[in-house]
Amino acid sequence: MASNRLQRTNEDIKIRLSELLREVKDPRVSSALVSVTATETTSDLSHCKVYVSALGIESEKEFMKGLKSASGWLRHELGSSLRLRNVPELHFEFDRSIEYGAHINKMLSELNISSDEGEGEA
Repeated sequence: MASNRLQRTNEDIKIRLSELLREVKDPRVSSALVSVTATETTSDLSHCKVYVSALGIESEKEFMKGLKSASGWLRHELGSSLRLRNVPELHFEFDRSIEYGAHINKMLSELNISSDEGEGEA
């Protein structure tokens, strides 16, 4: 289990990266609606796994290449804004949870269940 300080650092990194990803100029990244869903930082702050979800991308592979190429700039900006002694190396992982949730929501909305049917059985 992560310590309190590590949890706060993870949350700070998540919030700041969410802001910074809107400023990335790489068209592979800037053309999508990007969300940082979670961050996991090692206890020595040397590595950070960043889980991102994106809507409106053409190719997941190209999107991830764009994030990897922007990671140096993102890391520099994180270091200057969060004032960390060691800025963790960023490793991006694509997270499909938002996409999956939207799919489930669509399937549920397509069901034709009237509210009268459920009340009659109870």
